Amino acid sequence: MDLPGRAARLFGNSPALRIREKTLSFEKYNTLAIKIANLLYKKGLRTGDIVALVSPNSPEMATLLAGILKAGMIAAPLNNRFPLHLLKATLDKLSPQLVLTDTLQHDSLPGIKTETIHSIIENAEGCSIELDVELPEAMDRLASIIHTSASTGVAKAAVHSIANHWYSALGSNENIPFGPGDSWLLSLPLYHIGGYAILLRSLISGGAVAIGHADDTISLSMQKFAVTHLSVVPTQLYRLLSDSKSTEGLRHLKAVLLGGSPAPKSLIDDAIRHNIPLYLSYGSTEMSTQITTSSSPISNWTQNSGKLLPYREIKTAENGELLVKGPCLFQGYLSEGILQPQTDTEGWFHTADIGYIDDDGTVTVLGRRDNMFISGGENIHPEEIEKALMMIDGIREALVVPVSDQEYGQRPAAFIQTFEENNPDDDSIIQTLHTTLGKLKTPVYYYRISEWSMLPGSQKIDRATYRKKGEQHGMNTVP
Repeated sequence: MDLPGRAARLFGNSPALRIREKTLSFEKYNTLAIKIANLLYKKGLRTGDIVALVSPNSPEMATLLAGILKAGMIAAPLNNRFPLHLLKATLDKLSPQLVLTDTLQHDSLPGIKTETIHSIIENAEGCSIELDVELPEAMDRLASIIHTSASTGVAKAAVHSIANHWYSALGSNENIPFGPGDSWLLSLPLYHIGGYAILLRSLISGGAVAIGHADDTISLSMQKFAVTHLSVVPTQLYRLLSDSKSTEGLRHLKAVLLGGSPAPKSLIDDAIRHNIPLYLSYGSTEMSTQITTSSSPISNWTQNSGKLLPYREIKTAENGELLVKGPCLFQGYLSEGILQPQTDTEGWFHTADIGYIDDDGTVTVLGRRDNMFISGGENIHPEEIEKALMMIDGIREALVVPVSDQEYGQRPAAFIQTFEENNPDDDSIIQTLHTTLGKLKTPVYYYRISEWSMLPGSQKIDRATYRKKGEQHGMNTVP
């Protein structure tokens, strides 16, 4: 399916992209996409070829992604914050036919054809406004490659079809309406499934995407554009709620979608207190973004992530692992040029997330299966302890890792970040956790930190780093 062409026919002069200098209609957006597609054909690329992009969010990148989609090629936006050696390793595995970058700094990539985004946009202006090649309308045509965040290892290249994005957008839109007259701020990177999904959701549903300059804060973009919808991770929401003007802006939105990682109770309570229309979500790259989402703005703190959205299926395995399937489920991982499906014989994808489904259909995620460890013969989920820690007044964020113990095999240790004005002592934390979790799950050590070590180019904490620190420091009380 030609999504830019369909959007132009259905939504015409309605805004597609809102940028500081101008507004681009769906018709104009489609015309630019055609020109870019024709230029790519002139350069020898063909339907099904992989085009990698290394750039921060920008109107030009959004336009290029539409052109790649129009050309029937496969877009692979990569983390522009990757160090060069990691970027090279990712590109070597991906083997794209073309790499587009925002600057000339990556021209030295060996054996890989590289051009700047600016040159493609500039040269495309002289191309025809009629598409030179007739594209297949098949919904199972491959459209994108989004790399997983690699929180537990090497990033995997998840491949999605047009149908995956289509049904993901439809299910999201049935829960949080988004269409003509609305504007969703592109506040997540396009190399992240949550960011790329906003772009596709716009083409499918007819709402506009607002894109600020690369160095603009979310707060500034909210002031510049008439934003109605926003996607954020906890760190971004913290920053917004620390500013009164941003908080006031959030209050007037139709929806603020929070995902990415578990949020502290203090953060959720703060958002509710300010009447923010907050939706909690659980999703994954493999399921083309949201799996479950709150059915309406939450009014009370909760540990669950809402209910299953349409066009998704979910169940728990005997070991508590969450299994998912449905038309949103990706096609598989690309490895050594081969697409490798990741479902079992019944079509289920094993998420490696541990959780449960209540009788009313709400889903609660306890943590990652690969983070679990055994203490005294009992399975310990670090995320369960982290959530309990973040419910304690004064603890902003927490991470729990196993440390060796002669009697129990392993015991939990906690790294915590507290608020300057409210820093609970170890004894009060232990007393609280003994009541809420029991003694076995209560961490034996507490390391206070001021700043987290993050995964390269990510807003996720590097859990492996802290696991090593826990092992190294053992009985020490200071990391």
